[in-house]
Amino acid sequence: MDPHTQWCHNRRCRAYGRTGEGHIVIHSRKERRYQCKRCRRTFSARRDTALYRMHKPEWLVLAVATLLAYGCPVQAIVAAFDLDERTVARWQREAGLQCKRLHEHLVEAGRLQLLQVQADEIRVKALGGIYWLASALEVRSRLWLGSVINQHRNRFLIQSLLIRVRSCGPVERILLVTDGLASYLSQALHVFREPVHTGKVGRPRLVLAAGVMIARVIKRHERRRVVEVLRRVVVGREAEVISRVIGTQRSIQALINTSYIERLQATFRTRLAPLVRRTRAGAHKRCTLEWGMWLVGSCYNFVWVHRSLGEERTPAMAAGLTDHRWTMEELLAFPVPPAELPRWRGRKPRWLLEIECAA
Repeated sequence: MDPHTQWCHNRRCRAYGRTGEGHIVIHSRKERRYQCKRCRRTFSARRDTALYRMHKPEWLVLAVATLLAYGCPVQAIVAAFDLDERTVARWQREAGLQCKRLHEHLVEAGRLQLLQVQADEIRVKALGGIYWLASALEVRSRLWLGSVINQHRNRFLIQSLLIRVRSCGPVERILLVTDGLASYLSQALHVFREPVHTGKVGRPRLVLAAGVMIARVIKRHERRRVVEVLRRVVVGREAEVISRVIGTQRSIQALINTSYIERLQATFRTRLAPLVRRTRAGAHKRCTLEWGMWLVGSCYNFVWVHRSLGEERTPAMAAGLTDHRWTMEELLAFPVPPAELPRWRGRKPRWLLEIECAA
């Protein structure tokens, strides 16, 4: 038990959401409970995580989450563990929401170094329609930067994906490699702009950063076969783009390609049944597809080892987000602090003034 990573869960307490300030102490190791020294409230170590109030053995919840992350059908889990389908669906929902909060807290914190990012989208079969799943990947660390689901393959889908990419880190040196979809270029020129402050009154002008580079890989098909691949540099100099590709892919013979994001999509297809090209297990609800996407993507970043990165290394380790390989228990029980703290009125307490002065 580590009280430094915990915070007070009482919304009426001034210490709500504040971590690493010494106001959380261990209340009971046997019951795994903490206590806040400011409001004297106690709370469980699993509070606001995917393992909170499951009413089942913890090993069973972790086993079911692991099977779901590896693409095991829900019917097989129900038959093997004698569970109700609604129970498995609830566990998948809680695991997906936990992974989404974790991704926004660690990956989208703006501390990543984005050198080469590949983006692509795939078609998802659903009952009564289709969905489009757009994903992005940082090539050097193989880190999944997030995905967006939409009913249409339009500019709103690409814009939402690029906004997630920008929240992961600065884009002054980014190389964006995509397919021939025209929305990537137009939305990248819009999302990757930076304000130019001149000291004059008024809103600053937004200009594309000088170091942003964009390349496209266009494949020409005949009778469902690729007969030609066109590689074009849209923004930036071709020599700098080739140098960046060689440096991030660690290969002298590397060319402009989207093979890394396509390999990630193949992983998603093997882990999520609705993503298979010819399947009867179409997505019933969009939320179910999103929960599975966040669970698989977070396991890809923090739990699963990639041989291309070295022995026992995950993309999160290569990106500097963690120093060890996570287990499923760490993933589902990681305490994620709230993104926004409540605004308080009135005089601040003495202990809060001392902490602000020390900082």
